[in-house]
Amino acid sequence: MAATRLFLRASPVKSSLTGLTGGVRSSLGLTLLKRSPDCTAKPKAQRRHAAHFSYHPDPAPAQHGPTQKMNLFQSVTSALDNTLAGDPTAVIFGEDVAFGGVFRCTVGLRDKYGKDRVFNTPLCEQGIVGFGIGAAAAGATAIAEIQFADYIYPAFDQIVNEAAKYRYRSGNMYDCGKLTIRSPWGCVGHGSIYHSQSPEAFFAHCPGIKIVVPRGPVQAKGLLLSCIADQNPCIFFEPKILYRAAVEQVPTEAYQIPLSQAEVLQEGSDLTLVAWGTQVHVLREVAAMALEKLGVSCELIDLQTILPWDTETVCKSVVKTGRLLISHEAPVTGGFAAEISSTVQEECFLNLEAPISRVCGYDTPFPHIFEPFYIPDKWKCFEAVKRMINY
Repeated sequence: MAATRLFLRASPVKSSLTGLTGGVRSSLGLTLLKRSPDCTAKPKAQRRHAAHFSYHPDPAPAQHGPTQKMNLFQSVTSALDNTLAGDPTAVIFGEDVAFGGVFRCTVGLRDKYGKDRVFNTPLCEQGIVGFGIGAAAAGATAIAEIQFADYIYPAFDQIVNEAAKYRYRSGNMYDCGKLTIRSPWGCVGHGSIYHSQSPEAFFAHCPGIKIVVPRGPVQAKGLLLSCIADQNPCIFFEPKILYRAAVEQVPTEAYQIPLSQAEVLQEGSDLTLVAWGTQVHVLREVAAMALEKLGVSCELIDLQTILPWDTETVCKSVVKTGRLLISHEAPVTGGFAAEISSTVQEECFLNLEAPISRVCGYDTPFPHIFEPFYIPDKWKCFEAVKRMINY
């Protein structure tokens, strides 16, 4: 399957995400045309581009049975469908999930399994997670949806002080390990402050939960099913820019991909690249650019699980290459790249040929029209590669 170049444009249907920029520009363009008597040509339709990466689908896994063409949100739906079919205690709940959700990840599930197993909640993230903790502690497989990762903060206390510590504080007499929290995550091209954030590092400081971010449909289904089956509360962040853009052949039956196990997507000898979610595809292009323009061989690693993360795979790679670049969309200060960098520096100091590089978002709120300048695109990452090679 050919690589898909992503061109995002503001959609009139998603007015809550797009803002007013397109309308202001259109009005301004029409005003200028009216005031220019010599201008007879009609204005060309403007298209907003935010193509900061190309999507390269993974090959269809042969070991999990027959496959079907799915995008990322359909693979999530398939995982939830498999879970509801195989586990009579499983319930799915959140804002608008009974109608399919804003990204259609639960479409058709209420009609198939009934309103007692797939149901809407009030607009209260603290209540959604609190209910999920209680349901899981009572023995249900609880799958909660937070409509956007940006709105998970009202539930922070329930996740960090209750869900993560439930087993520990009772001496393993009771737990809420059957709780999984799903949430759309990351930049989308026009999401601005409240629909673009990547809050994984906030939760990575908290023992007792697991944090997972997939890079595509095959991983999304396998990792989500692993989260649901895991006996610890999990947060599953889904890159929303990939919901429709990422298309792969995904197994229709249930399968699992191990948690806390990074995947080496491309072997190399000169430099290690580490990312998760959407940024994996950015670094895939960087690796190709480095080989073509610099003759530099890059090893690309998809971390997949943020907590607990696979230190062994990353450190083994850095021992081989001597250089490490970590990239994520979240702000650089206190981002999870800092934890990786610190660990690698402690474990691999004598193997390093250059300082570890972090190419991340800026320490500002996530912008709207300036998103192309904010995101750690392939050009920023490529410049960091050049600096490290020339060190």
